[in-house]
Amino acid sequence: MFSFSTTSSYGHIRALAEAEAEGARSVPGVKVDIRRVPETAPLAVRKAAGHVADDTPEAKVEDLPDYDAIILGTPTRFGNMAAQMKQFIDQAGGLWARNALVGKVGAVFTSTGSQHGGHEAAVLSTQVPLLHFGMLIAGLPYTFSGQMRHDEIVGGSPYGAGTVAGGDGSRQPSDTELAGARFQGHHVAEIAARLGAGRDISSFVSQSTEEVSA
Repeated sequence: MFSFSTTSSYGHIRALAEAEAEGARSVPGVKVDIRRVPETAPLAVRKAAGHVADDTPEAKVEDLPDYDAIILGTPTRFGNMAAQMKQFIDQAGGLWARNALVGKVGAVFTSTGSQHGGHEAAVLSTQVPLLHFGMLIAGLPYTFSGQMRHDEIVGGSPYGAGTVAGGDGSRQPSDTELAGARFQGHHVAEIAARLGAGRDISSFVSQSTEEVSA
């Protein structure tokens, strides 16, 4: 099963999440849940900023171990993940302590205001806590050749899918960017399915350093 945990102010991340989910569902047997992390900004502030309404069910930290793969979608904030996503991840210390996410597949996609607005840095910095959890990171391979286009603005990178929203948020994800998100969703689902069909790597969690080095 897949979880897509997102935070989306103007709908760009939500659109990419739906494309990622579409790609994941194209792998036989894959089930997908799209969730949004709890909002931290007051309602009055969100309304004043023109945030779009989002009735996506809220993500719960305690549900994360139930999934074989977790893909996080976050807007870029000065080259980092959004505060809402950071707060959500920071609540997962108990899962880290129990090694509850070790061996699961993780991936990240993002949206930023400009081509040089820090979207690669945001994806990489969001991948860091996933590595602390012991997750296996998947990006957006160059087998998705759309990310190498130079005849149009294209978000995304080898680190993860993405879109360029424009300074005022008016630019919506392009066909190429949505295709990249679908590709990444399918890619992650295939990896998770192959891991599930092979050896259960969770058995390594209980091994001590001495056992591994013996």
